[in-house]
Amino acid sequence: SWKEAGKDLDTIESISADTLLTQMNSHPESNILDVRKNSEFQSEHLLNAENAPLDYINESMVQIDKSKNYFVHCAGGYRSMIFISILKSRGYENLIDVAGGFSAIKSNGQFKVSNYICPSTLL
Repeated sequence: SWKEAGKDLDTIESISADTLLTQMNSHPESNILDVRKNSEFQSEHLLNAENAPLDYINESMVQIDKSKNYFVHCAGGYRSMIFISILKSRGYENLIDVAGGFSAIKSNGQFKVSNYICPSTLL
């Protein structure tokens, strides 16, 4: 109905963890944004990821170069979609969601992930 009414549409590209792995293997310089809270990131993260927490989106967005592509993930996929949606409304176009987030990345078993640190020790 929205489309038939001629309303504006926009989409967010989403890829699987397997596709992300292929991308990272062919382009090791790939930009990865982890939008989980800093404590989640410190507990465990992809070794080449940059933390850009959704809860500090105004500060996080200054880290992003509009001319580069970024693969964005959170824990399961909800926050990364919000992050990308907000930034798209602010003119950022090169953001790609990683479906399933860090859970899917870790389940894949082939990514380089930091050693796990119990979050309670980070308090």
